[in-house]
Amino acid sequence: MANKKVIAVFGSTGAQGGSVARAILESKNFAVRALTRDVTRPNALTLRDLGAEVVKGDLNDETSVEAALKGAYGAFVVTNFWDDFSKEKEVCQQGKMVAQVAKRLGLKHVVFSGLENVKRLSGGKLEVPHFDGKGEVEEYFWSIGVPMTSVRVAAYFENFLTMWKPAKAPDGDYYTLALPMGDVPMDGISVTDVGAVVTSIFNSPEEFIGKAVGLSAEALTIQQYADILSKCLGKDIRDAKITPEAYKKLGFPAAEEIANMCLFYQMKPDRDVKLTHRLNPKVKSFSQFISEHKEALKDI
Repeated sequence: MANKKVIAVFGSTGAQGGSVARAILESKNFAVRALTRDVTRPNALTLRDLGAEVVKGDLNDETSVEAALKGAYGAFVVTNFWDDFSKEKEVCQQGKMVAQVAKRLGLKHVVFSGLENVKRLSGGKLEVPHFDGKGEVEEYFWSIGVPMTSVRVAAYFENFLTMWKPAKAPDGDYYTLALPMGDVPMDGISVTDVGAVVTSIFNSPEEFIGKAVGLSAEALTIQQYADILSKCLGKDIRDAKITPEAYKKLGFPAAEEIANMCLFYQMKPDRDVKLTHRLNPKVKSFSQFISEHKEALKDI
């Protein structure tokens, strides 16, 4: 352990950070310093049992970030918009602060979980705060000269088990998937497959530093997602054909944000299926993912 380069993994008890920490530990090329706000959480204890050094670290606290990054070769950084629904906090308190500390301590490679700055790319027509903030942080990392790779992760397959799960149609004996994508394919990936990709990126710094890499297992239309769900679950599931305008009126807190995200997805941002499969040859298709998670949808 002593002679291995250390990678600090932020949010190591969350979905992305946990996937990255486990994959790096499995690859055995680096030592892992797993950062979490609560070192007693079951996920934290599991990582410790797998060989990680688990330390208390909070992205909102510069002193703990500095301590966590001291002596590290690199870091995986995922900021969190959804904790406070605050783009400002994500950009200034978390992203830019980590970038400054990484620069000061001379980290050799940061992999940042980024996304596009949609507001800038659309000339202000679309705002997707949980994308835009990460886009601003990406730009900042590069502008101050931190050796950074941004991974832009496609929509999580996991969302189909929770907020995007099929709903009973009010007018019949079938179910609908409501995502305002029209007939444009939407890229997706299981968050558990992100870790192996990030590990491959850490193993090839010369190929990836300074680049943004769009990750996707495959791109399917909403009807194709529905067909796979129908086949796996033995239910009749269809694309609800909802429009972005109708979706915005659904009234839940992130309705407008998700509708704008889908409008941005319709512009086909760069997600590289081929590269994703090269970096993680075991990446799961949507049908593999659903057949492994049937249990989570048994109550629909």
